[in-house]
Amino acid sequence: MSFQPLLPSTGIAGWNFLQATYDKQFEVFTQDAVLQRESDYFLENIGNVKSAADLISDPRLLDVALGAFGLEEDSYKKAFLERILQEGTEADDALANRMDDARYVQLSDAFGFGPGQSLKTGDLQAMTELVSANQVQAFETAVGEQDPAMRTAMFAERELAAVAGDDTSVDTQWFNVMAQPALREMFELSLNLPSSIGQIDIDQQLTAFKDRANAVFGSDDLSGFSDPEQMDKLITRYLAMSEISQFDSSISSGSTALLLLQG
Repeated sequence: MSFQPLLPSTGIAGWNFLQATYDKQFEVFTQDAVLQRESDYFLENIGNVKSAADLISDPRLLDVALGAFGLEEDSYKKAFLERILQEGTEADDALANRMDDARYVQLSDAFGFGPGQSLKTGDLQAMTELVSANQVQAFETAVGEQDPAMRTAMFAERELAAVAGDDTSVDTQWFNVMAQPALREMFELSLNLPSSIGQIDIDQQLTAFKDRANAVFGSDDLSGFSDPEQMDKLITRYLAMSEISQFDSSISSGSTALLLLQG
């Protein structure tokens, strides 16, 4: 990409600057010639794709498809991705439904290759929305190259709003959060939960997340984050905790180096 997002600093100060300049920076970013060329190619050719195998066989189409869900690093997993797409999401035992990452369900649903699903590759509006999602993800990735925590915050701001707006139970909303790595990471750090919590029983994890959310935010109801003020409170806490974590890590590394030198 010829244009890289401008971040004068990391953490909360950098986040505030990015929020104030987002529209202009994103507009310039999406004018990149390579990004425009790949977007145009996708829209011109996706209508000819009739099966999972068709999509997998075209690297340029696949890159846009995966990028829309932040799964670009999976591009080499051809057989795995074809199965995710081909099996769809209607059956409980479909591979996408058995993954611990909800993005695979979203990817499979986006194209409708699976049994009992309607093919969506000919739906220009749906495919245009997917291209737009790829551009958003590409911008967030570029931001993340400078500050990974800020990329997580951007993703969470967008995806958590969707989770919070779902007309589902509190428990279902939390399960959706736990199934998305970036959202999970944000809440683990914001709620001061260890990453090792993922090793315990899923129902115990749910209880831990809800208990800590009650203690920190005064409620375990994720629908509260549809309020911009509550969302801002979460992101600010996450970015602050991330900076503290990085500082502690650097102090620990420095102490280790000092001990080695003294030894």
